[in-house]
Amino acid sequence: MSPAQSGPPLSESTDTDLLERALARANMRAALRRVEENKGSPGVDGMGVQELRLHLLTHWEAIRLKLLDGTYRPMPVKRVEIPKPAGGVRMLGVPCVVDRLIQQALLQVLTPVFDPTFSESSYGFRPGRRGHDAVRRARQYVQEGWKWVVDLDVAQFFDRVNHDILMSRVARRVSDKRVLRLIRAYLESGVMLRGIVVATEEGTPQGGPLSPLLANVLLDDLDKELERRAHQFVRYADDCNVYVRSRKAGERVKRGITAFLKHRLRLTVNEDKSAVDRPQRRKFLGFSMLYGNTPRVRLAPQAVQRLKTKVRELTCRRRSQSMETRVSRLSSYLRGWIHYFALAETPSPFSELDEWIRRRLRLCLWKQWKRAKTRFKNLRTLGLSQHEAWEAAGSKKGLWRISASPPVQKALNNAYWRLQGLVSLSDEYRAIRQA
Repeated sequence: MSPAQSGPPLSESTDTDLLERALARANMRAALRRVEENKGSPGVDGMGVQELRLHLLTHWEAIRLKLLDGTYRPMPVKRVEIPKPAGGVRMLGVPCVVDRLIQQALLQVLTPVFDPTFSESSYGFRPGRRGHDAVRRARQYVQEGWKWVVDLDVAQFFDRVNHDILMSRVARRVSDKRVLRLIRAYLESGVMLRGIVVATEEGTPQGGPLSPLLANVLLDDLDKELERRAHQFVRYADDCNVYVRSRKAGERVKRGITAFLKHRLRLTVNEDKSAVDRPQRRKFLGFSMLYGNTPRVRLAPQAVQRLKTKVRELTCRRRSQSMETRVSRLSSYLRGWIHYFALAETPSPFSELDEWIRRRLRLCLWKQWKRAKTRFKNLRTLGLSQHEAWEAAGSKKGLWRISASPPVQKALNNAYWRLQGLVSLSDEYRAIRQA
C-alpha cells in the first residue's frame, strides 16, 4: 500500500502523536513529491528514486507499522566524498530513498515546531529565507558602522555533533518519544565503508533531509547566547559572522564564543579558518564587502577562483566532446551560477570573467582545429583576410598566447560565441538586476 493510501488524516493532534501526523496521508504525499523532485543518488541498497513508488505499493504498510510500533531500523548511509574548493574533501552520508522519504516526512512536521523559535539572525535552511538575505543583513551591519567581523568556522561540524546534547535540545520541544527514538536511530544508523558498517557515535550525516534542521536546533543555543550578549550577527548553518566595532572587541568575542561552543555544545572552532578581520578580507557565502561611501556586496576572490576551476573542468581539452556540447554544458552552469551571484553590486568582474571564458574557449577550439591548414581554412571562413589567416595559422605561439592574439580574437569574437549559444555573465547580470 502506498503512502497515499494509508495513515490517519492530518489533524489538530497534540505533539504526543507527532509520528501519526508525520505518517498521515497528505504529509506522506508531500514528502514523496519532494524526494522525487530532489532526485539524488541511491543509498546502500541501490534503490533509485524512480523505483520508490513501486516499492511503496508493496512494502509501505509494513514499514508504517514498524515505524508506529518502534521496530523500524534505518539502513546505514552511503559515504560519499565531495572535493572541497580549498582542498580536502567533504564527507556526505547518503541515506537510502525510503529513509529519505521518512526523514522528509518528519522534517515537514518538525519544521513548524522548531522554526518559529529560531533567531531572526539565522538564515540557513529555513522556509522563506536564503543566503542572499543573510548577505544583505551582513551589509546592513557594516553600513551601520560595525566595521570588524568575527568569522567563526566550526571544525567538521556535521561530523562532530554530540548525539546526547542534540537529542536533549530536540526533546525540549518534542514529547513524542517514538519520534525521539526514530531521530536517534537515524543519528546512530552507521556508515557503510567498503562493505562494512561502521557505527556513528557522533555527527549528523550531511545528505539526509533532517540534518539541516537538526543543525539549526543545536546551533540555536549559539544564537540565543549571541542575542543574550546583544551581538550583531548573521548565521547560515555552521557559517557564523559576528559584527563588532573594533579588533579588540572582536578578539574578546571570539574567545568567549570559542569557550561557549567548547563547553556548552562540545564543538571546536577551527582556528586556522576563523579570524577577526575587516569584512572586505573575509568571504561570507561567496561574497565579501567593498568599502566606499556605502559598503557594497562584491564577489569574493574565492568565488571567482571556484568558477574558473569549474570552467576549466567543463572545457577540459582532454575530454572528447564537440564544441557544441562543451558550450551547452558551460552555459547551463553559468546561467545557474550568475543567478546566485547577481546579488553582487560590482559588475566589472562579470565582464572580466566573460573575457576569460571566451579566451578559454578560443584555446579549446584552436587545439581542436590542430593543423595549420585547417586553422587557415576556418579563419578565412570566419572573415579574416588571407594575410591575417596565414599569420595566425602559422604562428608558433602557445595555445594560451595565440588565444589572445588580434586575428584569433577578431575571428572568434563576441558575436561568434553568441551564435554558438554561450551565455554572457555580464548580459545575464544586467537582465537580472533590471528585472
